[in-house]
Amino acid sequence: MNLIHRNRIVYALAIITVIVLGLASRRYSLPYFIVTYAGDTLWALMVFFIIGFLFPTLSTIKVIIIALSFSFCIELSQLYHEPWIDNIRQNRLVALIIGHVFLWSDLICYTVGIIIGGLIELMVSTTFLSIDLHD
Repeated sequence: MNLIHRNRIVYALAIITVIVLGLASRRYSLPYFIVTYAGDTLWALMVFFIIGFLFPTLSTIKVIIIALSFSFCIELSQLYHEPWIDNIRQNRLVALIIGHVFLWSDLICYTVGIIIGGLIELMVSTTFLSIDLHD
């Protein structure tokens, strides 16, 4: 698989955009399906973009594997409940990152979000992603 060089500015903008969309999906009155699943799907898409940002020369498939592994580990960590970690999870920012409760549906959302990220990356012009703005 060919290695690419991701433009970090483009990926930083993508990360910010996905964060805004994810927060908006929880805040506004939207259909039940979107409110229930969009946040987790967008969270995983954000993870994909963060991994791409941190490792700009990895192949898309490696970014997908790392993002899926990270996301699944976060979800599986939600099976662990002790007072100290549950107290930390009460913080809103921490809860947005590591969640509260394990849900099988989250694993599906993560998979969908990360696959969307991979497809976006593969569909967008390599020229656009490779623009070097001296990042």
